[in-house]
Amino acid sequence: MRDRIRALADEVFPEVVRLRRAIHRNPELAFEEHETARLVAQTLAPLPLDVQTGVARTGVVATLRGGQPGPTLALRADIDALPIHEENTFDFASKTPGRMHACGHDAHTASLLGTAMILARLKDDWPGTVRFLFQPSEEKLPGGAPAMIEAGVLAAGPGYPAPEAVYGQHVRPELRAGQIGVRAGWFMASADELYLTVRAAGGHAAEPHRLPSDAVLVAAHLVVALQSVISRHRPPGVPSVLSIGRLVADGATNVL
Repeated sequence: MRDRIRALADEVFPEVVRLRRAIHRNPELAFEEHETARLVAQTLAPLPLDVQTGVARTGVVATLRGGQPGPTLALRADIDALPIHEENTFDFASKTPGRMHACGHDAHTASLLGTAMILARLKDDWPGTVRFLFQPSEEKLPGGAPAMIEAGVLAAGPGYPAPEAVYGQHVRPELRAGQIGVRAGWFMASADELYLTVRAAGGHAAEPHRLPSDAVLVAAHLVVALQSVISRHRPPGVPSVLSIGRLVADGATNVL
């Protein structure tokens, strides 16, 4: 079986590369992944899968039954891009200004499509069911995962039980091509968002002593002080992180 999987992986590899580049060339933001979802559905259509589109608005779910009854597993890939301008110049660089697949979701989606191609060819040789989940809006909270769960993608279906586990993967630049990294337990932090607004009376930067407070200085102190939330309010054995990704002092350089 291992040799057959390797042979099929080599066979579908050029198509997976083509798909990844097509997706990279046409990045779409959270819940706007209409063309990406269409490409995913078109790629899955010739395979012996039950394909659902429009799941959680722009998600795609496909179900593949093996040759015998057995457990259900789900494999998941995210399909959305980021609001980042791409500066690369290769021929499959983003054609949409201000949007880019900078987090590898193009590779995740193409890889899962390749997995579906391989498992479909081998479906008579393994028991159970595999559900392929192409999730929209991974980058924007609360994200597409809760919406897909609410749509029932983790529930039992006609003739197969609910998935026992969901597997996802993520590209990592420190791993060489062909390597797979595995780690037990926690790996990456899930995300929440925190927005703080500091307001104060404005004035000239040359005369801060005339102001009751300096909003920029207060905001800078907040960035530093918030780090104590982790060191003083979380158990040291629980992986935790609090990062401030953006600080905006929206004014002139000589105005507080």
